[in-house]
Amino acid sequence: MTIIRSVIRGCGAYLPEKVLTNEELSRLVDTNDDWITERTGIKERHIAAEGELTSDLGVAAAKRALEAAEIDAKDIDLIILATSTPDQTFPATAVTIQAALGATQGAAFDMQAVCSGFVYALTTADNFLKSGQHKRALVIGAETFSRILDWEDRTTCVLFGDGAGAVVIEAQRVAGKVGEDRGIIGSVLRSDGRYKNMLYVDGGPSSSKSVGHLRMQGREVFRFAVGAIAEVIDDTLKAYDLTPNDIDWFVPHQANKRILDGTAKKLGIPPEKIVMTLEKHGNTSAASIPLALDTAIHDGRLKKGDMVLMEAMGGGFTWGSVLARW
Repeated sequence: MTIIRSVIRGCGAYLPEKVLTNEELSRLVDTNDDWITERTGIKERHIAAEGELTSDLGVAAAKRALEAAEIDAKDIDLIILATSTPDQTFPATAVTIQAALGATQGAAFDMQAVCSGFVYALTTADNFLKSGQHKRALVIGAETFSRILDWEDRTTCVLFGDGAGAVVIEAQRVAGKVGEDRGIIGSVLRSDGRYKNMLYVDGGPSSSKSVGHLRMQGREVFRFAVGAIAEVIDDTLKAYDLTPNDIDWFVPHQANKRILDGTAKKLGIPPEKIVMTLEKHGNTSAASIPLALDTAIHDGRLKKGDMVLMEAMGGGFTWGSVLARW
């Protein structure tokens, strides 16, 4: 008996032109390249230009994903944008992207799960497609975190950058065999609001009437992340009777090299299977997974038929994973 799966048809990405290196950051705050590299693995990050909005980044990535998928925007009937840095409080930045692409049908909305946003958005779109309510979806992660950073806080401003990535997914009938089907196999999502004060922005319309700045308790986030991420990945693999050996590529949220190395070691995933791009991008929150996917496609690593495991953890805390055959 056949089933419907959401098959990934194309991927695209966009990074702002301006690059901010560790050396340049050292002139702004009390830090240096060695300190940043040793603790995070980050060497540089991209910063949106004055007047360049989250929607602009999202549109650029979306156009490239549509081109890669060989699908016209008029054939997309669902757009989900994962972002914590929308253009405005409302309307949703997704509708701005929808209009810019010339898509006038279906639905478009934002999803807020911070760094887990792309995983949450991809899972949501997958469920819409499997239900038959929509046929083709554009899932975007786009962020301008540079706008919410405290540039005097060396513990946070060195970590984040701006960027966008997108995938086009399409509902297709497949055999219903995990070992053969292309498309999204399954996902697991988690959250625990008891930890929300460990990673948050100290502003908002109903609290401070301001945008605010990002605040983080780095050590506590690190401790929680490795265990939580490993557990959710283990749950995902067990649900489909798979092991880390069955995974061709581990594509994690690009937060911190220590977290990625610690998670991979805990799960027994060899370093050569990890797609790691944070050295060049920094932490781009909801954009980091599709940016990494796009990198792996263009450098030839990620090929049709490969089993890909994506994971992320963000403020809330939120975390989750998605398993897909490319």
